[in-house]
Amino acid sequence: MELAGQVVELVRQLGGPAAQADAVVTRADLALTRFANSAIHQNVAESTVGVRLRLHVDGRTAAGSGSVVTTDGLRALVERTLAAARLCPPDPGWPGLTAPTPVPDAPPVDEATAYAEPDQRADRVGAFVAAAGGLSTAGYCRTAHRSSAFANSAGHTASGRSAEAAMDGIARRDGADGVARRCADRLSDLDGAELGAHAAAKAQAAADPVELPPGHYEVVFEPAAVADLLQNLSWFGFNGKRYAERQSFAEPGVAQFDRAVTLVDDPLGASGLPFDAEGTARRALTLVEAGTTRAVAHDRRTAAEAGAQSTGHAVAGGATWGPMARTMRLSGAAAGPASASGRSTTGAAAGAVVDADTAALVSGVERGLLVSDLWYTRVLDPKSLVVTGLTRNGVWLIEDGTVVRAVRDLRFTESYPRALGPGAVLGLGARPVRQPDRVDGAWWTAPSVRLASWHFTGGASG
Repeated sequence: MELAGQVVELVRQLGGPAAQADAVVTRADLALTRFANSAIHQNVAESTVGVRLRLHVDGRTAAGSGSVVTTDGLRALVERTLAAARLCPPDPGWPGLTAPTPVPDAPPVDEATAYAEPDQRADRVGAFVAAAGGLSTAGYCRTAHRSSAFANSAGHTASGRSAEAAMDGIARRDGADGVARRCADRLSDLDGAELGAHAAAKAQAAADPVELPPGHYEVVFEPAAVADLLQNLSWFGFNGKRYAERQSFAEPGVAQFDRAVTLVDDPLGASGLPFDAEGTARRALTLVEAGTTRAVAHDRRTAAEAGAQSTGHAVAGGATWGPMARTMRLSGAAAGPASASGRSTTGAAAGAVVDADTAALVSGVERGLLVSDLWYTRVLDPKSLVVTGLTRNGVWLIEDGTVVRAVRDLRFTESYPRALGPGAVLGLGARPVRQPDRVDGAWWTAPSVRLASWHFTGGASG
């Protein structure tokens, strides 16, 4: 808190009493244990302190960052950010600073995760490798601990800590990969043996895939695939900047999704910071309730334009990217005929289904596909959120409620809101699984989902 206050005071001294500024100082302790060819090949850890400054002076706004936290380093940061502001165009949309307001207490941090030792991550990697039963494996186990302090020239201050652990690994057999990944508040909640067994079972079941023609197929998406849907819905749909620019599909008050769908962004439902990049208190925000769109995410700038209040979703670089919901959870009532237990799956594809929720959804499919993962997804049309991408790490054909054989990866082109639209969600698993994201502080919590239709346009090389 002291460093953040020093930066704000330097802005006052160098920029004059009319200058407005906010500063965030973050210490990040990140540790990563990587493995490939079933052996740990890299263990890295870094501890960094970063300072992010945003200021508004003479009607112009600029931002800067640095990692030198000496008196001279902080002064240099303020001087170059003031110089940048003088070169920026006027900013008539400046919404002002967050006023002094209460900030909720941060969720408790698991100290064992925050200060985890390399051998604790290595133990989970070892368990993953052993459970893969001799298949070649690769992936990582990571832990992260962040503490942040915020201060602005309006007198508002806030502080908090967060910690998380994640594991992501594949098992490979004859060029076929199976994947398992999980994110948690506590390292102790990551079961390397369970994840390794799941990845290996999927790799074994993915042998000898067949080609399928393009077309519309009913699908069961596992949580890793659903996480991609949530990420794109967040960044391109429930983003207040895109909404203001009419580049979002979102229409608050309209039943745009199936009644089985409820989407909530809940940063405090897990170990997350209690404030955003502008110091606004974070809270749970219901984006979709029983199929009806209720809100979009706002920072102070987009909220001022919309005549609303910030929802606590400001991010660094928000003037360019807009506010983002980065901790979304999909939940809702079960839909369709999915039962508590699915049919048994036999033969070479027996290991494709690794949990009861997915088995229950598969049991109701007459003919369709089970999809483990989506990747390399790119937005073609932001307004309707039409996305193209590829399947990855396992696709299987379902016939009469049974997974019968592996399928080669497919390319798809699909509107995500349409695929989740009214009447399109035929089933939702009861147990959401938290999936890690490459973006710091982001995660997606999702169950397996059964969808009536997904448009596959050809093979992965097409």
